[in-house]
Amino acid sequence: MLNDFDRLTAGRPRRDAPAAAEIPAAIGLIAEHRETGFSGEVAAVEHHAVVLRDWRGRERVFPMTPRAFLVDDRPVTLVSTPVAAPAGPRRTASGSIAAPAARARVARPHRIYVEGVHDAELLERVWGEELREAAVVVEPMHGADGLAHLVRAFAPGPGRRLGVLLDHLVPGSKEQRLADAVRSPHLLVTGHPYVDVWQGVRPQAAGIEAWPTVPRGQDWKSGVCAALGHDPRTFWPRLLRSVRTYADLERGLIGAVERLLDFLIEPE
Repeated sequence: MLNDFDRLTAGRPRRDAPAAAEIPAAIGLIAEHRETGFSGEVAAVEHHAVVLRDWRGRERVFPMTPRAFLVDDRPVTLVSTPVAAPAGPRRTASGSIAAPAARARVARPHRIYVEGVHDAELLERVWGEELREAAVVVEPMHGADGLAHLVRAFAPGPGRRLGVLLDHLVPGSKEQRLADAVRSPHLLVTGHPYVDVWQGVRPQAAGIEAWPTVPRGQDWKSGVCAALGHDPRTFWPRLLRSVRTYADLERGLIGAVERLLDFLIEPE
């Protein structure tokens, strides 16, 4: 959180502060605007301004003034640089060959439901380009307990497919029972074996040797943050920034998401 002084001086170098590092405003760079707290990936650079796009697809334009942004929790000055043409096909964070630039498309009726906001942000981080190209929207359910009701309300059918990504989808789990209770040829429920989507990030990417073991019955996220000495309110943004490509994720999570995309993205 910025205090009142920081809010007034965000974007202006202080005389007693070291010069902020200059960072190229590269497409896909995750940055946070210090004054407003708005964060997202760099979607475009226009003259002396940068366009940030958050995981919901909302875009805002900010001037690239000194020390106006945070990157990896460090105040930085974003700068525009000439972009050289790539030597070969560009690959997305998910490892796919990037499609040619195209105008924004109207969202298809297909949807992907995920358990929470963090799941949605992680999918946007790695598969965002594919999702926008396919015009498929990801929506958090805020928990899986209401899955049956949400499926009935969505009413999957021909031309209206629904994909669901569940945490901890293992035999005998509550999530497995919830998945077994919903059936439709136009519905696909997949999941990963991890207690939470945080655990789907490889420990090496997060800068730790392994995810801590949390006793059964204790809130997993709180237990992890306590063991690692992190504040639960700030650990997730740090963890999300550590994910650069699909290689930073566990195979179980990658496979579950890829199955959903194959199910929802129909051949043109």
